[in-house]
Amino acid sequence: MSILQENKCPSCGGGLNFDSGLQKLKCPYCDSEFDVEAMRARDEVLNQTLETPSVMDWEIHGGGQWAEGEKDNLCLYHCKSCGAEIVGDTNMAATDCAYCGNTLIIMNQFSGMLKPDYVIPFQLNKEEAKKKLKEHVQGKRLLPKAFKDENHIDEIKGIYVPFWLFNADVDADMLFKVTRVTTYSDADYNYTKTSYYSAKRSGNVSFDSVPVDGSSKMADDLMEAIEPFDLNGLQPFETAYLAGYMADKYDVNEEESITRANDRIKKSTEELFRASIHNATSVSVEGSSIRLSNSKARYALYPVWILNTTYKGEKYTFAMNGQTGKFVGNLPMDKNRYWMYLCLRAGIIAPIAFLISWFMF
Repeated sequence: MSILQENKCPSCGGGLNFDSGLQKLKCPYCDSEFDVEAMRARDEVLNQTLETPSVMDWEIHGGGQWAEGEKDNLCLYHCKSCGAEIVGDTNMAATDCAYCGNTLIIMNQFSGMLKPDYVIPFQLNKEEAKKKLKEHVQGKRLLPKAFKDENHIDEIKGIYVPFWLFNADVDADMLFKVTRVTTYSDADYNYTKTSYYSAKRSGNVSFDSVPVDGSSKMADDLMEAIEPFDLNGLQPFETAYLAGYMADKYDVNEEESITRANDRIKKSTEELFRASIHNATSVSVEGSSIRLSNSKARYALYPVWILNTTYKGEKYTFAMNGQTGKFVGNLPMDKNRYWMYLCLRAGIIAPIAFLISWFMF
């Protein structure tokens, strides 16, 4: 049985042909030319990176067991509406769910949760969170005036969000497709030259405490938006840090978080290696091999303020990093103001464009 191999043009993806006159591979679509040896070396590197697994499995065990009597003052609160399970101390008064606002039901028995390895204590209080919300809505031209003037906070809760922190050493090989566009001119013409080439990068990177949200109730993009947390604030876990706050009971364990950790590590590695390629118009990944070693995970609680507000029957949720004060959250848009803004821009730009065309032609 014969095996046919098609050589793809790195520039446009078309099939390459061997030009006997040039003694090179030539693309009939974009006229790019490639040395045979250079293409062979490129294919070998590409095949090597593609055949190697992108990431390896983790052998990790985060969290620990509670000491005798250590969790006696903790209770489990269950929300029948959204299913959230919140851990709080026995002195915490009846409260509402930080996620959906419905009343939490106290469950006497606390079980099924590993003891956190670390905690970052709250550094900012409730008043700071309210202040940040006011700052967040300032200067938003398309925000409905009623939302700003009549806005009230339905619920504000300080909650420790569970995170799995992944450590790993990375040994990586990556192949990038690079384009570089240059322009020049003479007395008669303007010229644009586009060069295509491959760039290989290899190296070692160490990652410390890559965070993965361990709660399915918390949107990953919301939690990642309030990063980073200052790891210098990590403290060995003590139940005393929970006094006056709630702690979300994780429902995404460390094994289920590995895929997310791998994705974040792979993306960060690609970004680090890509940054070493300078003066390029565009850079894309053609192949990668990322191997992990010395991998482990730890279980930690991160401080987050959750603020809920309602506008025209729709709930808006905001989050603030309880350590650094970084604040995020979506806001409603006044459609009338939006169209007015577009019309205003069009009214300004159109006359300018007309005057430019008048003087040019």
